[in-house]
Amino acid sequence: MKQYVIVAVSSLLSAVLAVLMYRWVAPQPEVIIRETPAEAYAQLANDPLSDIPLRKFLSSSPTNFIAAAEAVTPSVVNIKTQQSGGSFDFWGNNSYGASSGSGIIISTDGFIVTNNHVIEGGTKIGVTLNDKREFEAELIGTDPSTDLAVLKINAAKLPHLRFGNSDSLRIGEWVLAVGNPFNLESTVTAGIVSAKGRSIDILEGQDRIESFIQTDAAVNPGNSGGALVNTNGELIGINTAIITRSGRYEGYSFAVPSNLVRKVIKDLRDYGVVQRGMLGVFIDKMTTERAKELGLNAIEGVYITRVSPGSGAADAGLQKGDVIVGINGVKTRTMPEMQEQVGRYRPGNTLNVDYLRGGKKQTAQVQLKNKSNNTTVVASTDEEMLKDLGFDVQDLSADEVRRAGTTGVKVVSILRGSKIERTNMEPGFIITKIGDKKIAGVEEFIKTLKTSKGKVMLEGVYEDYPGEYYYAFAMD
Repeated sequence: MKQYVIVAVSSLLSAVLAVLMYRWVAPQPEVIIRETPAEAYAQLANDPLSDIPLRKFLSSSPTNFIAAAEAVTPSVVNIKTQQSGGSFDFWGNNSYGASSGSGIIISTDGFIVTNNHVIEGGTKIGVTLNDKREFEAELIGTDPSTDLAVLKINAAKLPHLRFGNSDSLRIGEWVLAVGNPFNLESTVTAGIVSAKGRSIDILEGQDRIESFIQTDAAVNPGNSGGALVNTNGELIGINTAIITRSGRYEGYSFAVPSNLVRKVIKDLRDYGVVQRGMLGVFIDKMTTERAKELGLNAIEGVYITRVSPGSGAADAGLQKGDVIVGINGVKTRTMPEMQEQVGRYRPGNTLNVDYLRGGKKQTAQVQLKNKSNNTTVVASTDEEMLKDLGFDVQDLSADEVRRAGTTGVKVVSILRGSKIERTNMEPGFIITKIGDKKIAGVEEFIKTLKTSKGKVMLEGVYEDYPGEYYYAFAMD
């Protein structure tokens, strides 16, 4: 028995000694007392020397997601478009289709920007605000080459988004996408900027501008036309497209940069049509072979393959083989980046174009011109009339006037299936007269066409063929 007592006492003493040694050797634990936010900021508010503003919330970094989302959602609207199918069912009723998307209020008096494909073909456009009010919208104008459209609702004192500077975006920066996917109102998703100046070949037309901001913020059907904002709640893009095999979001979405959006919607609001400025060059991407041939160290910039006669680029002395590397101080490493920069300006604006020739950097001042190769403002009615007829025309250059021995306008393109194509006219035809009236330039040509009725006779010449040619069509 005595032996068991000795063992027990020894064990107890060993345990006590071990605990004492551990407390003496081991570091003391740090005790953290967490105050509630209300208590901490109540003390701060009572400090008369403190100029730190109170915050409504505490969150994990970055904390301004909540503030940005709260600022943006009141300005994002749901758009529903009715489309008449033009067909009739068994009972003789006209069939209708519908599509939906998102839009962004950009002014207190009701101007809204969205994607062209959201409202395309619509006969009635409905807008539902964040506060559930519903309006019928008026279509102000569209620009398929950037997939943008401007609407107007009859309302006042509306919340609206501020424009941010899309040029300042950096790869890896946090952004939020706000829209109405699957008709789920005011949905906010977050991601980062994955790339800039991205082209994915989804838009059509010679004037298309694809220089998208690529993000991994979740965008789904219904998000089109919605806002891409930075963490300050500033508009830096219009969500437009996704790359997908399933028809649903699979990791990447694309937005039109806000700096381009700002210019397009201002033109649509003020003129009803975008005033597209042209450098007057045909371009191609830089390749390893071209860089070696030109003696360049970097494979970046935009290679000029041809310069249009009489264009701003020709007037400024740009040549085939030059490599454009900057517009107004902004680097243009790729074709989309250059097209985006030029797309922000109107005919008549002068750009500082940085280019490489013979390995040396030079700068030229290029005045932009419109499709007609002049600097006049194009009215929406003018563009619609030429589009309906099915051709584009431009002023003759000084060399073309000298070679042809006459003034007039040159046909640069003809739409398939159009009224002009049915006359068998070919691109390159120089129109010298409408009926008995001699034509000096595009402005006079359009003015004369507007006043023409019934059968119209176009007289002119081809540079490569002798004699005069005549083409007739009827004006509606």
